[in-house]
Amino acid sequence: MDFDIYWILLGLPVAFALGWLASRLDFRQLRIDNRQAPRAYFKGLNFLLNEQQDQAIDAFIEAVQNDPDTSELHFALGNLFRRRGEYERAVRVHEHLLSRADLSRTDRERAQHALALDFLKAGLLDRAEDALRKLENTPFETQARLALLAIYERSREWPQATEITQKLQAAGQGDFSVRQAHYLCEQALVARIAGQFEQTLALLDQAIAAAPNAPRPRMDLAVAHTTQGQHAKAYATLVELIKHAPTALPLIAADMARAAIASGQQVEARQWLVDQYGQLPSLDIVEALVLLDGVLDAPSQDWYIQHLHHEPSLIAVSRWLTPDRLAEPEQHPQIQRALDERARPLKRYRCAACGFEAQTHFWHCPGCQAWDSYPPVRVEEL
Repeated sequence: MDFDIYWILLGLPVAFALGWLASRLDFRQLRIDNRQAPRAYFKGLNFLLNEQQDQAIDAFIEAVQNDPDTSELHFALGNLFRRRGEYERAVRVHEHLLSRADLSRTDRERAQHALALDFLKAGLLDRAEDALRKLENTPFETQARLALLAIYERSREWPQATEITQKLQAAGQGDFSVRQAHYLCEQALVARIAGQFEQTLALLDQAIAAAPNAPRPRMDLAVAHTTQGQHAKAYATLVELIKHAPTALPLIAADMARAAIASGQQVEARQWLVDQYGQLPSLDIVEALVLLDGVLDAPSQDWYIQHLHHEPSLIAVSRWLTPDRLAEPEQHPQIQRALDERARPLKRYRCAACGFEAQTHFWHCPGCQAWDSYPPVRVEEL
C-alpha cells in the first residue's frame, strides 16, 4: 500500500508537467495559425486595393485553407469570384457556407442573399427566383423583392410582378400604383391581340382605377375602342384623358383628330385643339390641326409658320416646305431631303433616366427598364 502511494505521489508532478508542456505546444501552434490567417487575409485586402484580383483570390484561398471555419473569408472569396464573372465558383463557395450546420442565422441569411446574387449575375433567373424567395422575413427581404420585381418585369410575368409591388407598397417602400397600372395595360394588350375584347376592357378599367391620372390606361382604352370601330367612345376617352393628364396631349393629338373625323366630330375637335394649343404649343397638336383642316376644307391657316413663332422647329419647316412655296420648284427635292435628314434625330423621344432615344414613345424604357421615363414631347421640344 505504501509502494502504490509513493508512485502516485511521484506521478502527479510528472503528469502535470507533461500536460503543461502539451498545452504550451498547442498554444504555440494556435498562435502560428492565427498569425498566418490574418497575414493571408490582409495580403488579399492589399491586392484588392491595388486592383490585383488574381493575387487577391490566391491570398483568400490560402486564408480559407488555414482557417476553413471562418465565414468572413468565404464571403470575401465568393464576392471576388462574382465580380470576376466566375459565377460557378462563387455559387460553390456560398453553397458550401449554407451547408455548414454551425453557421449563425445572420451569416446563413447573408449567404443566401449572396447566392441569389450569384444566380442573378449568371442569368439563371429560375434559380435566382428560388433563392430570393427564401429571403422573406429576413433583413434582405426588401432587396430580394426588388430583385424579384426586376426578374418578373424582364420575363413579363405581370401577375407575379403585381404581387411583389403590393408587398413593397404594404411595407412602405413607395407608391407602385402607376406601375401596377402598366402591368394591367400589358395584360390588356395581350388580351386585345387575342381578340378578347371584354377581358381587355375589364383590365383597362382596373388600370384606370389603380392610377386615375396615368395617361396610358385611357390611351390604350381609346385604341381598344378604335379597333372595335367605336370611334365616338375613343374620342370621348381621349378628351377625358386630358382632364387627368394634360401634358399627355402631344401623344394623343393625332389619334384624337382621327377619332373625331371617323365619328363626325371634326368641328368640335378642331376648336378644342385650338384652345389647347394656346395653352401648350406643340408640333403634334399642329399636325393634328392640319389634318382636321384638310378634312374640313377650312380657310387656309399656316399652322407651321405660326408654330415657328413659338419654337424654331426644323420639323415644322420641313412640313411647311412644299413645291408651291419655293421660287424654284425643281430644287424642292434636294432641300426637302436635306431638311428631313437634319430633322430626323430631333423627332426622337429620349429617356430622362438613361438617355436612350427612340423614334416611338415608350412607357417602359428598353435601355434602363425605367417606367414613365420618356417625356411626352420629342427631343426638339425638350
